[in-house]
Amino acid sequence: MTVVIPIHNEAGFLVGAIERLTTELTGLDADCDIILAENGSTDGTPGIATDLAARRSDISFLRLPDPDYGAAMRAGFRKASGDWAVNFDIDYFSSEFLRQALHLADNADVVLASKRADGSDDRRSLLRRMGTLVFNRILQWLFGSSVSDTHGMKVIRREVITSVLPLVASNRDLFDTELVLRAERDGFRIAELPVVVEEQRDARSSYLRRVPRTLLGLVKIRLRMWREDRR
Repeated sequence: MTVVIPIHNEAGFLVGAIERLTTELTGLDADCDIILAENGSTDGTPGIATDLAARRSDISFLRLPDPDYGAAMRAGFRKASGDWAVNFDIDYFSSEFLRQALHLADNADVVLASKRADGSDDRRSLLRRMGTLVFNRILQWLFGSSVSDTHGMKVIRREVITSVLPLVASNRDLFDTELVLRAERDGFRIAELPVVVEEQRDARSSYLRRVPRTLLGLVKIRLRMWREDRR
């Protein structure tokens, strides 16, 4: 399986995080490689990532010119090999989630780490917890989605990526949401696992500033999928 990690201006965080991640992955009963999808960094992140890839055969590095989380994920998924691709963030990953997801491999095509599933422990701020709740209420209303959380860790079968990725037009914040919504619409089997969520550092972008962009993006996704359904 391939772990895809978008990175942007992570010079002071990257080496330690990769050490923690690779240590966790050694305990898995699965072969894992890592793609660091750097996008538009203005610090020393590209050089550090290049050095990590040069020193470790299980790490590869790709570079995009502009800061765009979704574009980085798209490029990483395209480069991923193996039967499964994993979406981790550099400050949010869990080998225990992967271990549980692999146990569901025979019965799921997408496994989501849900902050809202029964048994989850979401330790983020009240504002961020309420934002997740409202966001998923909107997904239920606009798309009839039964998924409780589209943001965060994911394990996705190769067939889903091959089928759905070419249709995903969203970049930035909503790439993974559109990917999950399209997988759900196309009948792929989606499972959700409860997780413990505790922020390792302060948020790097304004949560409230993303709200208008996110709402507009969801409307655009709804219109695209509505037009497709009418064809």
